[in-house]
Amino acid sequence: MAHISQEKVFSRRWFYSYTLILLGAFILAAGFVFFITPYKLVPGGVFGIGIVLYHLLGIPVGLTGLVFNIPLTIIGIKILGPRFGVKTVVGFVLTSVFIDGLTYFVGDAPLVEDDALLSTIFGGVLIGFGLGLIFKSKASSGGTAIVAQIAAKYTRMPLGQTLIIIDSAIVLLGLVAFGDWRIPLYSWIVIFITGKVIDITMEGLSYEKTIFIISDKYEEISQKILHDLRRGGTYIEGKGMYNNAEKKIIFVNVTRRELSILTEFVHQVDPKAFLTVIEASEILGEGFKPLESKVES
Repeated sequence: MAHISQEKVFSRRWFYSYTLILLGAFILAAGFVFFITPYKLVPGGVFGIGIVLYHLLGIPVGLTGLVFNIPLTIIGIKILGPRFGVKTVVGFVLTSVFIDGLTYFVGDAPLVEDDALLSTIFGGVLIGFGLGLIFKSKASSGGTAIVAQIAAKYTRMPLGQTLIIIDSAIVLLGLVAFGDWRIPLYSWIVIFITGKVIDITMEGLSYEKTIFIISDKYEEISQKILHDLRRGGTYIEGKGMYNNAEKKIIFVNVTRRELSILTEFVHQVDPKAFLTVIEASEILGEGFKPLESKVES
């Protein structure tokens, strides 16, 4: 059975989580109302279906999202178990209310007239940022994410691929409904930008690097790391595939500036050294972002 984290009502974490949901839902709704819906863009999800129905039948986008999300959540709980907590329900209800509320007060005219590309970019940024805040509260986005999880359970397809297929089908629904090839093209741009912004919102902008160093001068390199860079590291025992020689591999995390210093030093002491530099999306622990901050958020 899936575990749902529980916060004590009115505790600091409780207020933090629901503040994120409130802000995330409003920003997400603003992205749809001011940039996406006016240009008939259909970036997947139940609100994508809502945009199609809004322009064809006049049904409010938020109402459509609510009508789809409630039964999908109930079905998801029955099939997948109680992995969709109260925060998920609060998230999609607030998003629906904010979308229809903003539409009622400001109308459906685009914030940027006659510039679909600019609206696509900023709409994707706002939607991604809003969803990222909701995800940081440990809530789910509901909607097609639930459908994808159910489909993945029975088809054994990877969840990410299943979600892409479902959202792409909704994007193509926009093409069928409006008969304009620009709509799915702009919509896929929105989906791409949304995904990137969600990652940045969840993990932050990271300038840290992970390095694996293979060198016979490992002791000199480790002293540089410990005393000059003031970083810790780990020795990993290895064996060369070509001659079976025993090797010590240095594993260390550094900042982008420290990477430049360390690379130059390694080149000086051992030009034949082998370095693998990996982009670290997030590093938690002493000297970097505290692990507690990740757990608490």
